[in-house]
Amino acid sequence: MKKLLKPLAILTTLAMFTILIGGALVTSTGSGLGCGRSWPFCQGEIIPDHITPELIIEMAHRLSTFFGSFFVLALSFFSWRAYRGNKEVAFLALTSVIFLFVQAFLGAGAVLWGQNDFIMALHFGISLISFASVFLLALLIFEFDLKWGTENLVVSRKMRNETLWLFAFLFIAIYSGALVRHTDALLANLNFPFAGNGFEYPSTLPEWVQTLHRLAAAILSIWIFKMMVQYWRQYPELTVLCWSWTIAFVLVLCQAATGILNVM
Repeated sequence: MKKLLKPLAILTTLAMFTILIGGALVTSTGSGLGCGRSWPFCQGEIIPDHITPELIIEMAHRLSTFFGSFFVLALSFFSWRAYRGNKEVAFLALTSVIFLFVQAFLGAGAVLWGQNDFIMALHFGISLISFASVFLLALLIFEFDLKWGTENLVVSRKMRNETLWLFAFLFIAIYSGALVRHTDALLANLNFPFAGNGFEYPSTLPEWVQTLHRLAAAILSIWIFKMMVQYWRQYPELTVLCWSWTIAFVLVLCQAATGILNVM
């Protein structure tokens, strides 16, 4: 069973990534109602008569979510059975399943009953948690055999607590970014980094959303940089954690750069 877990973990991670990209594509192309107010079928039919690009995008996202759900359920169940008693595996397996269904419920609710922008931004955040849970579970499965030197990792309680607070703030930053998209606030502030030519306060909701997202992104970048430096200084022997924080800092800089380029 354990031998099959690795390919299953890879396939499930790819499936969840496809679902994540598909959801972003649905939002970016305005295809959320490509199938009308009908779920799970399009326009109440398995194969609708009138095919549009929006319908194809929305239906492809629904199909990838449907099949991806079976991969997540299979990975969660078999990993729990294979490593019964391991709290990390049990936690990630349960988290993967719970947030997968929460994400699907919010997506279906948006089609059937309509949702406001704040709920739809939450939907994206939930999707990221679901993907992250599957990805971490896959890494954990490989870690058991590869022995990356993580079995004896010990850091101070202060550093662990700060990491948890950082993760919580990371979700806020991600949520604010999704809110920028769903409130059409991407170009609300054409200047960078402030709303106007000087230190002007935002005057509309989209401007406030965009400005607060920029503030959250700046704080997040500085915070991750601080954590990276701390780990390299205090725990240079824990190379897995040191390089993980370095990669996180590089990725958040890339994320910020693409956001700035969108505005500029």
